[in-house]
Amino acid sequence: MQQLRTLGRRLLVRRPLRSPGASRLFTRHTNLASHTRPQLPFLSSPLARNQQFRYLTTERKRWLAYEMLTAGKYTVYFWAILGFSVVAYWSVQQEWLERRYPTPHEWGFLTRMRFRLAKWAPERTDVPYTDWVQIGNYAKNVVERLEDPKIEGAGLQELTEDGAWIDGIGKPGYDLSAKSEPWRRGYYEALMLCAKAAEHLDDQVLDRTRRLVFPADQVLGPSNPNPKPIAHGSPSAPHERDCERAFEPPEIFYMRILATRGFTPKQKMDAALEYASWLDFKGAPDASARMHEWALSLANESSLPNPPIYDEKTYVLKDDKGARKPSANLLTSLTALAAHKARNGDISSALPILISILRARRSLPSPQQSADDSYTGTARSSSSPWTAENLVGVAKRIIFEPEYPPPPDDGEAPPARDAGELCEEAGLDLYIGEIIYASSGAGGKGKGREDGLAWTREAVDLAEEQLHKLGAGGRSSRDARAAAARKTCRECLDAGLRNWAKMAGRLAQEERERGSTAGSGGSAGWLGLWGDGGPKAEEEAGRWAAEEQVVKERTRRAQELLDEMEAPKTGLGAIFWA
Repeated sequence: MQQLRTLGRRLLVRRPLRSPGASRLFTRHTNLASHTRPQLPFLSSPLARNQQFRYLTTERKRWLAYEMLTAGKYTVYFWAILGFSVVAYWSVQQEWLERRYPTPHEWGFLTRMRFRLAKWAPERTDVPYTDWVQIGNYAKNVVERLEDPKIEGAGLQELTEDGAWIDGIGKPGYDLSAKSEPWRRGYYEALMLCAKAAEHLDDQVLDRTRRLVFPADQVLGPSNPNPKPIAHGSPSAPHERDCERAFEPPEIFYMRILATRGFTPKQKMDAALEYASWLDFKGAPDASARMHEWALSLANESSLPNPPIYDEKTYVLKDDKGARKPSANLLTSLTALAAHKARNGDISSALPILISILRARRSLPSPQQSADDSYTGTARSSSSPWTAENLVGVAKRIIFEPEYPPPPDDGEAPPARDAGELCEEAGLDLYIGEIIYASSGAGGKGKGREDGLAWTREAVDLAEEQLHKLGAGGRSSRDARAAAARKTCRECLDAGLRNWAKMAGRLAQEERERGSTAGSGGSAGWLGLWGDGGPKAEEEAGRWAAEEQVVKERTRRAQELLDEMEAPKTGLGAIFWA
């Protein structure tokens, strides 16, 4: 009974079932009698509504304006930083160039900048080749600005009334008496740089149609029937009718220096010797000899009205027991004249001149050691770089413009027998050894070639010794004179080692050929009891082979001296040195 009562209660509480004809909620608006597809919300296409949306709202406008302003600011910041970096790099570069290649302070900014770039270009190591076209243009522009009365040439006086142009020489020159010594020295250096550029561009032509420079042997024309091919990637070869000289001849600039009033005798002598060397290179020995004589007369101006201390016919210095010492200019010009005679085959005249010059150099007085030179580099290196004197010196070098260097030695006094002159003596030994060796002939069996090799060996020893001394620390090692002496010793050592190696190699080759001939055709006697095959002959046979090995070992040891390396920085500069 209890179970029936519970069952009945559940049936009453349970939800009643729908009848089959009752309509469902999702189909109550549908005509059940129609056979069409029911219109369900998710099956019907939406009705087209003409609704408008605002894509550029006020907030979006503010955001776009902010983004554009931020992008503009960062763009300005980027280009400003880039521009300031370029200007800073250029300023530091110009300051570095000014300290390395000083220019006269009285020149204008553009003149000084172009002069620095022209002097720096031949020594650049960050470019694959030296652009002498650019160097010549810079140097020529500097000369034109210095000669222009409206720019840098105020006060220049022409030596002729109308400034006539002389064929083959150009302008006759100017009177520089009204200019200062730094101005005149800078003008001289610019003219010499133009002459050097003209020498390198002597075989170059300029294509007027394209403003390009080509070697003359690549020009297409009747004067060059077999032109050389153009390098891969270069512009096409020019035609002869469109070409002209790329630069003025070198003699125009050399003669302008010699004709200008205001240069020192040493400056004119150096220009004359350079011009004579150029004439030798061009195959004009007679003109070169006349130019050497002109240089010799310029070097002898300081001794006038006294008679010269050399024989005017043989150019050999007179041995007057040291009563009169030759000047530095006279020694330089006589050495160049002797080298000219030796190059042109006049060995009988060149050798006595060189021996007399060597005798005169060895009789020069020793240099007087100053108190500054006696101060050792050890004491300097032990001082702290943070002293007040060093800090004040660094501040002055940063703030103030560097001073223009003082004028060099005029060469009118006898030189002192210092390290630089000892290197010049080594160069004379090298000349003498080469002349003696060459004059002995290839098949000479006397002591001529051995003497020539001995002179060369002595030159190498002297140059290496002086180069070791000049490589020591101290203030004098940073001096311009010491730097020039190191350069001379390094060149002499390099040339001496090469000459020594060639001489010893040739003698060793002949020695080996004689040994092979003697071994194949010679008879040592029965059982080797007699003949010339003893130990003495074997020792003699290996003499030049051993000399050849000695040269190779000396060359290997001297390689550190030949490689020009800068000394480590000291003081505050060492902080920024890697």
